[in-house]
Amino acid sequence: MKKIAVITSGGDCPGMNAAIRAAVRVALAQGVEVWGIRNGYAGMIADNMTKLDSRSVGDIIQKGGTFLGTARSEEFKTLPGRQKAVANLQSHGIEGLIVIGGDGSLTGAKQLGEMGIKMVGLPGSIDNDIWGTDYTIGFDTAVNTALEAINKLRDTASAHGRVMLVEVMGRNCGWIALTAGLAGGAESILIPEVPFSREDICKQLLESRAKGKQYSIMVVAEGAGSAIELGQYIRTKTGLETRVSVLGHIQRGGAPTVADRLLASRLAETAVRSLLAGKSGIMIGYHNQQCVEVPIADAVGKKKDIDPELYRLADVLSQ
Repeated sequence: MKKIAVITSGGDCPGMNAAIRAAVRVALAQGVEVWGIRNGYAGMIADNMTKLDSRSVGDIIQKGGTFLGTARSEEFKTLPGRQKAVANLQSHGIEGLIVIGGDGSLTGAKQLGEMGIKMVGLPGSIDNDIWGTDYTIGFDTAVNTALEAINKLRDTASAHGRVMLVEVMGRNCGWIALTAGLAGGAESILIPEVPFSREDICKQLLESRAKGKQYSIMVVAEGAGSAIELGQYIRTKTGLETRVSVLGHIQRGGAPTVADRLLASRLAETAVRSLLAGKSGIMIGYHNQQCVEVPIADAVGKKKDIDPELYRLADVLSQ
């Protein structure tokens, strides 16, 4: 294999640049030419590809987002769109592909593999929702961003005796809320995976006040419901003063943490070496502090659950 390409697709996350950098430099060290595909699968269809050298990926390891750009492509979801993408790869003589992204991006990689493209995927998602890996690229940075917000909001919640609700990302997965909530000492953590009752929440808040707690922190994953609506409900039912902060896309940005830079670099090196060894149809995950090969069909076909022990511990420590 003499020529490969790297692509970032779907939602951006901190650490993508670190992964691109590592993939490019490891491949170049093996005498392999590397191309960067700009703006995700839309760029693959538009033939927006650029040859990369070592200097192309200089001064990016500390930056969030992805210097290659990313986009969502409805055309790629169609067979003619994918056929156009494959034709463009073949016209440049690209023999292998490294895809960095979340579930949708890896599904696209799987489809390209079924069309004869040698490919390896890397899990890039702040949600940590990809099966087959303990951590995804970007998750640690997003959790630390949420934790920093919780720490600051705790100060004002304490000063005013308020119920502070913090809404974090996680439409279908509660990993950010659970991890940041546990680390931030939240009294309540609401996630899509665990049913809850608004009436019970109000009862618990009033009981906490009766026990001497002067304020409360609640972390709400967006998939569990609107923190704004819940805050209004709590205020109406309990008379407690509530404030709501919706963190939104701020969780996706910022310089990646040490953990994300190291994870991205290790996964990318393994991806390149696997690709050059003739392997395809896999995702490189991280399990028990080791890089592991996971069939990409499993990565996109299975659901990653939250750790029930973390949720149990969070509940115990919130008393």
